[in-house]
Amino acid sequence: MNVVLMSRIDDPDALEYTRALAHQLESAGDDVLLEARTASALGVTGINLAEAQADIAAVVGGDGSVLLAVQRMKTQIPVIGINWGEVGFLAELEPDEAPAFFEKIRDTGFRTESRMRISLHLNGKKVGDALNEAVIVTQRPAKMLRFSIGIDGVIAERFRSDGLLISTPTGSTAYAMSAGGPIVDPRIEGFLMVPLAPYLLSSRPHLISDERILEIRLESEKTARLVLDGQFTTELNSNSTLRITKAEQPAKFVDVGKNFFVKVDNKLRRL
Repeated sequence: MNVVLMSRIDDPDALEYTRALAHQLESAGDDVLLEARTASALGVTGINLAEAQADIAAVVGGDGSVLLAVQRMKTQIPVIGINWGEVGFLAELEPDEAPAFFEKIRDTGFRTESRMRISLHLNGKKVGDALNEAVIVTQRPAKMLRFSIGIDGVIAERFRSDGLLISTPTGSTAYAMSAGGPIVDPRIEGFLMVPLAPYLLSSRPHLISDERILEIRLESEKTARLVLDGQFTTELNSNSTLRITKAEQPAKFVDVGKNFFVKVDNKLRRL
């Protein structure tokens, strides 16, 4: 089995765990590559994740590390997250579970689960894809933004708010949930739109089919920032138009057999 390993590099314990895991996998006969920044932190040679070809990408870290790995892949590799963070909703395995899991799938193989991503175009030019969410926030605190929302070419809503979040079902348990959005089964495919602190009580979250054309126009004179998965930021000016579509490549995750709703109960209700 070919495995590429990536670790958060700000935690020496996570790096040492990754080094030990690499040795364990190699001893079991797996071909192991280290992602470039991880390898550099460990003092060895690595590979750019965008160029990696592997059966599995194992990511040691929290949700941010998993999102970063997915962002960096040119072609999506099935990801298995090993939780070295706070909640680790996208990191399915705890560190002590990983060796036994790899031993199991070496014999039985593994299944994967696809997760929808969103693709964003700003004024006709692609700016990137997101697995969790795209967030539009004001450049200056305590300043509201004005948005118009177009669905299939029809203006469906206009409102003012502190910002706007467009989430995937996967991202519904992240920022969108904190902002008052619903928890969405990740097997559903659609765009979850959540206004952030809207001025009117009638401005509520929407779950929109991914088969529709969703456009967001910034109608404020104020500039704003667009942030994708907490990783990539670009500036929006007045009358900027964002078009949101379903990304061509979904993210892929190794199915470790943990039920989504049990995970919600364990990781979100019992913290």
